[in-house]
Order: sequence, then C-alpha cells, then structure tokens
Amino acid sequence: MKAEQLSIFLENKPGRLAAVMSALAENNINLRALSLADTLEFGVLRLIVNRPAEAREAISQRGFQAQVTEVLAVEVPNQPGGLSRVLNALAAAGVNVEYMYAFAGQLNDGGAVVIFRLDDTDRGLAAIPPEAGRVIPKAELYQH
Repeated sequence: MKAEQLSIFLENKPGRLAAVMSALAENNINLRALSLADTLEFGVLRLIVNRPAEAREAISQRGFQAQVTEVLAVEVPNQPGGLSRVLNALAAAGVNVEYMYAFAGQLNDGGAVVIFRLDDTDRGLAAIPPEAGRVIPKAELYQH
C-alpha cells in the first residue's frame, strides 16, 4: 500500500521546472501530484506520477538528480477534523511526519488525498485506522 514519489533537485533558474515537465510529457507520463519547495539556489520537486521508474529514467537522462522515496497516500474525509484524525493516529504510534502535501481527489467521496513522508512508513501504515482515512494502493493512485 506504499506509493513511490520522485524527488528531483533543481537549480532555481528559469526553465528547469519546464525541462522536467517536458521530459514527462515526451514519455507520456501522467503527473498526479506535486510539491515544490525552494531556497535561493535550488529547489526540491516532489512528484507522484503513474510510472515512477520510467519517469526517473526520463528525468535522469535530462541531467537531473532524482531519487525514489516511499510515501503513503491517504484519502482524508472531506469534513472538519478529517486530517486531524490521521495525524493523531500517527502521533499516538510515535510516527513523525517529515513532510506532506495534498491534492483534491475524485476517488470515492471527493476527499483530499494527502501524501505523507513519514520517518517510519511501515509503522505509519499500520497506525492509520480505516475510519481515519483510506490508504490508497499505489496502482489506484497512479491510474487516476
């Protein structure tokens, strides 16, 4: 039930992000979610795509450094407290959230899909009860 995320290190210069997206487009790789964090000199682009291994190869061929990271994709109910239930379950299990980002999903009830990078993905996976949020299998995450 774990998913794979690409992390790409980019120089903070015009055209670098466009080059990554062009590599994906040219290889017919579908982008599902992204997060971009920057500093003055570089940024870290995190991507969920439908074919992570092929995306990594396409991006690497363009000269970018990319790595694959395990993450959890959790469909969080679209209601007050939806995210807090997942976070409380992780906290109770002693699992730290290193970072997270979300995208609006149209999977079941239209809740948000939150991508979690945890310090212990296996413990995090075991800690999230079904009533707090549905962990999305990677095949389902990549197909939409």
